[in-house]
Amino acid sequence: MELLCGRELPFWPNLTLHSARPDLPECFQLSVLPWAPCIYLWVTSPFYILYLRRNSRGYIMMSILNRIKTALGLILWIVCWTDLFSSFHEMNQNRILPPIFFVTPLIVGMTMLLATFLIQFERLRGVQSSGVLFIFWTISVLCAIVPFRSKILHANQENGVKDKLRFTTFYMYFGLTLSELILSCFNEKPPLFSSAGTDPNVCPETTAGFLSKMTFWWFTRMAIKGYKSPLENKDLWSLNEQDSSGLVVPSLLNQWEVEKSRALSEQSVKDQATFTKADAGAETNHVGGGHEEAELLLSSRKESRQPSFLRALIRAFGPYFLIGSAYKLLQDLITFVNPQLLRMLIDFTKTEHAPLWWGYALAFLMFGTSLLQTLILHQHFQYCFVTGMRLRSAIIGAIYRKSLVITNAAKRSSTVGEVVNLMSVDAQRFMDLTTFLNMLWSAPLQIVLALFFLWQNLGPSVLAGVAVMVLLIPFNAFIAMKTRTYQVEQMKHKDDRIKLMNEILNGIKVLKLYAWEISFKEKILEIRQKELNVLKKTAYLSALSTMAWTSAPFMVALTTFAVYVTVDENNVLDAERAFVSLSLFNILRFPLNMLPQVISSIVQASVSLKRIQDFLSHAELDPESVDRRNTASEYAVTVVNGKFAWAKQDQVTLDNINVLVPQGSLLAVVGHVGCGKTSLVSALLGEMEKLEGQISIRGSVAYVPQQAWIQNASLRDNILFGRPYEEQRYRCVLEACALTPDLEVLPGGDQTEIGEKGINLSGGQRQRVSLARALYSESDVFLLDDPLSAVDAHVAKHIFDKVIGPEGALKGKTRVLVTHGISFLPQVDNILVLVDGGVSEAGSYQELLQQNGAFAEFLRNYSLEDIIEDQEELTLSLADEEEDFPDDALSNHTDMVDNEPVVNEARRKFLRQISIMSNDPENPKKMTRRRRCSERKHSEPPEKEEKKENKLIQAETTETGRVKLKVYWEYMKAVGPLLSLFICFLYGCQSAAAIGANFWLSEWTNDAQLNRTQARVEMRVGVYAALGISQGVLVMFSSFTLALGKIQGSRKLHRALLDNNFRTPQSFFDTTPIGRIINRFSKDIYVIDEVLPSTVLMFLGTFFASVSTMIVIICSTPIFALVIGPLALIYFFVQRFYVATSRQLKRLESVSRSPIYSHFSETITGTSVIRAYGRHGAFVLMSDMKVDENQKSYYPGIVSNRWLGVRIEFIGNCIVLFAALFAAVGKDKLSPGLVGLSVSYALQVTMSLNWMVRMTSDLESNIVAVERVKEYSETPTEAPWVVPDKRPPPDWPREGNVEFVDYSVRYREGLDLVLKNVSLKVKGGEKIGIVGRTGAGKSSMTLCLFRLLEAAGGEIVIDEVKISEIGLHDLRSKLTIIPQEPVLFSGTLRMNLDPFDKYSDEELWKALEQSHLKKFVSSQSLKLDLECSEGGENLSVGQRQLVCLARALLRKTRILVLDEATAAVDLETDDLIQSTIRTQFEDSTVFTIAHRLNTIMDYTRVLVLDKGQIAEFDTPATLIAQKGIFFGMAKDAGLV
Repeated sequence: MELLCGRELPFWPNLTLHSARPDLPECFQLSVLPWAPCIYLWVTSPFYILYLRRNSRGYIMMSILNRIKTALGLILWIVCWTDLFSSFHEMNQNRILPPIFFVTPLIVGMTMLLATFLIQFERLRGVQSSGVLFIFWTISVLCAIVPFRSKILHANQENGVKDKLRFTTFYMYFGLTLSELILSCFNEKPPLFSSAGTDPNVCPETTAGFLSKMTFWWFTRMAIKGYKSPLENKDLWSLNEQDSSGLVVPSLLNQWEVEKSRALSEQSVKDQATFTKADAGAETNHVGGGHEEAELLLSSRKESRQPSFLRALIRAFGPYFLIGSAYKLLQDLITFVNPQLLRMLIDFTKTEHAPLWWGYALAFLMFGTSLLQTLILHQHFQYCFVTGMRLRSAIIGAIYRKSLVITNAAKRSSTVGEVVNLMSVDAQRFMDLTTFLNMLWSAPLQIVLALFFLWQNLGPSVLAGVAVMVLLIPFNAFIAMKTRTYQVEQMKHKDDRIKLMNEILNGIKVLKLYAWEISFKEKILEIRQKELNVLKKTAYLSALSTMAWTSAPFMVALTTFAVYVTVDENNVLDAERAFVSLSLFNILRFPLNMLPQVISSIVQASVSLKRIQDFLSHAELDPESVDRRNTASEYAVTVVNGKFAWAKQDQVTLDNINVLVPQGSLLAVVGHVGCGKTSLVSALLGEMEKLEGQISIRGSVAYVPQQAWIQNASLRDNILFGRPYEEQRYRCVLEACALTPDLEVLPGGDQTEIGEKGINLSGGQRQRVSLARALYSESDVFLLDDPLSAVDAHVAKHIFDKVIGPEGALKGKTRVLVTHGISFLPQVDNILVLVDGGVSEAGSYQELLQQNGAFAEFLRNYSLEDIIEDQEELTLSLADEEEDFPDDALSNHTDMVDNEPVVNEARRKFLRQISIMSNDPENPKKMTRRRRCSERKHSEPPEKEEKKENKLIQAETTETGRVKLKVYWEYMKAVGPLLSLFICFLYGCQSAAAIGANFWLSEWTNDAQLNRTQARVEMRVGVYAALGISQGVLVMFSSFTLALGKIQGSRKLHRALLDNNFRTPQSFFDTTPIGRIINRFSKDIYVIDEVLPSTVLMFLGTFFASVSTMIVIICSTPIFALVIGPLALIYFFVQRFYVATSRQLKRLESVSRSPIYSHFSETITGTSVIRAYGRHGAFVLMSDMKVDENQKSYYPGIVSNRWLGVRIEFIGNCIVLFAALFAAVGKDKLSPGLVGLSVSYALQVTMSLNWMVRMTSDLESNIVAVERVKEYSETPTEAPWVVPDKRPPPDWPREGNVEFVDYSVRYREGLDLVLKNVSLKVKGGEKIGIVGRTGAGKSSMTLCLFRLLEAAGGEIVIDEVKISEIGLHDLRSKLTIIPQEPVLFSGTLRMNLDPFDKYSDEELWKALEQSHLKKFVSSQSLKLDLECSEGGENLSVGQRQLVCLARALLRKTRILVLDEATAAVDLETDDLIQSTIRTQFEDSTVFTIAHRLNTIMDYTRVLVLDKGQIAEFDTPATLIAQKGIFFGMAKDAGLV
């Protein structure tokens, strides 16, 4: 430096640092300070310019801001060079100047020119706010502050300025750089033609400035909005373009293609080698051997190299992720600065007469490094999370696109569920991994650095502490393993409980009718007890691990310090060593805890990677297998020598197929079941593997599959299928497919939303919608796979005539129709007969009859009478067509008997719901008729009116906004108020112990100064250990009590929910979807069992940690109390803003997640349809939109966490600043031990503060579960089960007399009466038949007897006892019902007959014999312990009905109600039941609700109901003679 500055200007004198007025030497001020920003800019600009050349965002117009910046840059250059020229001028005047006066202005001037160039270059590249330049100006200003002060100091000392010119230029320079810094905080306008201009809801991040991006200030707007009112979908910003599926997925797929082609090219090189060998072998050997050898070689070759999905991922997303890794590296290094600063601070307090500015400087340096660390850490997280988010989008997109093109063989190897799992679980795993991935290298780095500094501090004694840490790892791992096994066990119990609960809710009506609730409640509670036992074990384990977790840092410190002090007499534990080591141990805790997690999460992700890679490597359908070229030819469809299989390795399904279909003709394909008709259609679509031959199809294709594929969209969208809507054409299509009457029935016409898999349409309707879709598409070739089988005969005829047949809408188009309907064959052009996968004959109907081959045989099997009958039926049905259509619209005939039991079941439930929706619960049809009339008046029903209908199923209420304090109180009550207080008290004690231990440590370290060291080592170590260990024990105790409390709480809450649920009246179950109740029992109880307690635990932990920090700092520097108020206020505001916003974002995110998966599973089931219509691209777009919609709410969620982190950590950094400042100010009063204590506590506080907000937020979202469970535990209940002082005599009812006195009833409040003023008397032993139209109130009469419906007026008296006065169980257990739908519960047959174990085995067998089940049951190996599956699925419907009969025979009460089964039972079973009842219940009073009149013709009397009143009541003979309603019904039934 002497060369540059000369002798007079020293570079680094020693006196400056110890004076009260420090100053830097002139040479240093002239060289290093101005050069620092220049070096920075020259080093970064080449990379920056390169980056800008590659990434242009458009062009920004010149603005005033930009002009000012450029002008200032040029003035700066002039100012610097003024200095340079004045130096030359002085040289001319023979004053010798040191070289530094030439070098520095030259360098700085050049740098200013570079900066000015960058300002313009950024404008041309569309950069709105520059980080590079912002940092440059900041460094410049910071470096100029020192000369700024020192020049004024010198002027004061020397009374005036010596070098006036340089003095002036410097202050100009300072002013200009400062203004550049201020200007660079502002933003330029967005570039021309950028999305910011066009998109109404663009994400402010795109236009945010550098500072705003670093501090996430741009998010504040949403945080405030979310605080004022709950966020909705419209408040969310659009996704940044670079995160959208449209950009992310292709980039991954391109890399994957590259990867695949590489693997292939490597393969082909090896291939050539293999084949040459194989050929050589073949010549010498006999033929077979060579072949086998080649096979062997081929198989070994296959394993050589699979394309690696990981490489594709790294290529696509690696570079972006690396930026995040760079930030992480920086942050890791900065982490270790603070302990060093702490050492200097303690040093400073020890040193007498140290100048005060040292303390201030150290405090602000600590604050600065913490702040920098915060900003850098959150940038790193932001990059990682965004990478994770893009990964998820890309993986979902790739899987979706692949699933549209995989072959059938591949589809078989992975089910829909598995693929959806790939999307949800595996993609999610990648997303979670990216956040931790950097820990793989960062954790070891942090550990190494920490150990290095610790070694410097304490020497080898550190190893003792590290040993403790390492030993804790297997301990924690063991606990984790155990916990996992317990979790599996607990999941099993939970599944059992939910399954049983589901059955109970499905059969709740039967339970009530039989008064069986108590037995089932016991069963649930038994399972629940097992579940709670496992929970208890888990809780104890987690209490142990919590203890290990909390006392680990303490144990480490204790062993290290104890070893350090005892190893050597001269080792003195002073404040510096102790507290610096403590802060280093705290740094060490995080990586040590993270490493095992990261490793396990990497293992999981590698499994997922393999699964995704396998799926993406599946074979794809060959798009060229069907020749779709539109060459002119008379044949629209040709297959020549076709040979097809479903998969390459399967046996051949279709062999030697030759088909020629002339343009515009109708070809029918017939044959027995399984002869390959559907396969032929699939082959024409290119869905099968073509082994040899040619297929060609001319023109576009429409396809109607055998199982109609319906999307979850409106009916109109299902028909249009992405084509534009044309009113006229659309109406014609509906008319032709007989859909017009159906539209009148559907609640919203053609805008009705169709449920998943078409759940609210009958089989026939679905098939017709599928047909309408094909018809609307106006394609050239129609492939119809048996579209007529699912509809009724007359509808089939209508469709054939109007659509498919020679006069139909499709005449002139080419049609291939697979059919079983013989009656249509005479009208088709050609018939193709398939037998066992080959064409047996082909030709027109007449030709085939004359040939007398397989086809004629086929016709003979369906004997001619059938055909004639068919014809008659058709003529008849044509006459009735008008009346029948409405019926078909609700399709009460064959449509219902569908070949898919699952759908059927679901549809039955759906119809049940519809039927409940009409005010009169038994009649879906009546409602539709009523509605139809109203719609005829105005053809387009106004949708507003539709919505106002009496809504049956109320929308589920979701609480928004803050959770009431009452809910917390409810939970505390469930846990036990005293126990709750005790838990808090224990936590307080544990914090007190921790504080005590640390205060003791600070006392101990003060010994070093007073030289009372060795004498008291044992005492010091002993007390320190005692305090620390007591802290550990208290932690364990508090965790144990918390565990006990949580189990107590969940037991109480579940018990209350269960009790109430069994006592809720039936009407509640009619109006609440079962799923909603089940949700309370599964999701909400799970939250209360597992999630809530751990949240409470974390919350209490962080809360007490934060409080104890405050206490420690206030104890050591009381003045700190002044700062707490303002900081707490900021904290409170940030926390409220964050919690409100993030809770709503979470809700939005989970709501938008399920459509991705449901759309996907829907697509997979319909791939063949999507491909046939060529809608592949549109569906990919739809999926991308749904993913983007989900990411749109996920992205603000990530940012909200970053936003919170920066704000809260800023508060933490302020605490560090003030703790250090006050320590420096009061250093004379403080011992070094206390300074170390308070500052090292402050350094830890950010973590606790951050977690405390997260936990508050989680606590709020999880405590809602308590609220929801309480809501269903407090619904109004039915009458008491037993009324003690009104119990009927044990043998009641003796006679069986039943009397209705002026009785009325309604289903629910606010509905019309179902029975109006009914009065009748029935003597004991009479047999009464109840008949009437649907909806006349027949079932209601029986429900009244059981008091499932409570009277609206009047009384029912049974044997002198008013039934409204006794308990429900007393009443219901004395009546017997055989319900219409037989309900069985999963469990043994014995349990289903006799859940209370009241009867002996003989009685059970006798009942089974009388109900004709004995033969069946005794043939089973388990006899009475035969397991019934859920809903009794493993028994036939008839057998289930007989089990219900056996239940009735066991109870054998004086009054029997028989709700006759309508559809389920065959005539034979019905007769069995009737005859048994006649013999076994001879002297009981029997009420039968009859659908088949012949069963009640011999009853004592018949009751005819009409509109809820008694129309006729007399003996059957009299009623027939009266020729009233009953006579009409009997006539219809053909009994008269």
